[in-house]
Amino acid sequence: MPRKPRFIVPDQPQHVTIRGVNREPIFYHNCDYLYYLDRLGEATKRHGCTLHAYVLMTNHVHLLITPKTEISLSTTVQVLGRYYVQYFNHLYRRTGTLWEGRFRSALIDSERYLLACYRYVELNPVRANMVAHPVEYPWSSYRCNANGEFNSLITPHSLFQALGKDAEERVRAYRGLFATRLSKRQLDEIRNATNREWVLGSDYFKAQIEAKLNRRAAPLPRGGDRRSERFRQRQAINRH
Repeated sequence: MPRKPRFIVPDQPQHVTIRGVNREPIFYHNCDYLYYLDRLGEATKRHGCTLHAYVLMTNHVHLLITPKTEISLSTTVQVLGRYYVQYFNHLYRRTGTLWEGRFRSALIDSERYLLACYRYVELNPVRANMVAHPVEYPWSSYRCNANGEFNSLITPHSLFQALGKDAEERVRAYRGLFATRLSKRQLDEIRNATNREWVLGSDYFKAQIEAKLNRRAAPLPRGGDRRSERFRQRQAINRH
C-alpha cells in the first residue's frame, strides 16, 4: 500500500516525532545530543525550516517546526537523519538503520494548538519522570523559551512573540503556561494526530486544509461516514 502524502502547507507549523528502531536508544552520551543539535541547526537553516521548540529524549525526538516550502520538512529530516546515522554507526561500531520507519508529523492549527504543542514537546521529560520540572532537562528548548537563554536553533513563532511586548514579558507569560499540565484530552489529540499523521486543529481549520489540498484532513467517524446515504441505508437494514 503506497504511503499517504503528508499534510504540508508552507509557513504552517508541524509537530514532528522521530523514533529509534524498536524504541532503542539513539543517544547514549552528551556528545551524541550535541552532535544531533549541531546537525539539526545546519539542516533547518540550509533547507528552509524554522524551529520553535524541541526535545531530545533517549530514544526519540520531538520538533515543533515550520517549513518554508513543500519539501523543506522532508529534506531537513532526511539530511539530519542520514548524517546522524553515519556518526552513530561509526562511533558505536554498528551497521544498519537507526530509525523506526519514516518520521511522523501533524499539521497544526496555530491559533488553537501551537502553544499547547510547545508545552507538549518541552514537558516530555516530566511526563517520562526523568525530571520534576522542564528547566532541569538540558536537551530541550525550554530554557530558551521560558528563561530567555540564547539558543541559535530557536526562532520564536509569531504567536510566541505575541505573548508580551518585550522579551522579559514574553518569557514570563510563557512560564505561566506551565503552571497547569495539559489535559488528557489535549495529550490524546496531539498524540493521535501525530501518530496517525492527520491535521491537528478545529473543524473549521480542517475544512480549510481539505479544500486547499483536496483530501480528507481527519479520519472518518467510527462505523463509517454517518452522513452518507449508504451508511444510513445500512443502519436501516440492520434495525429490521
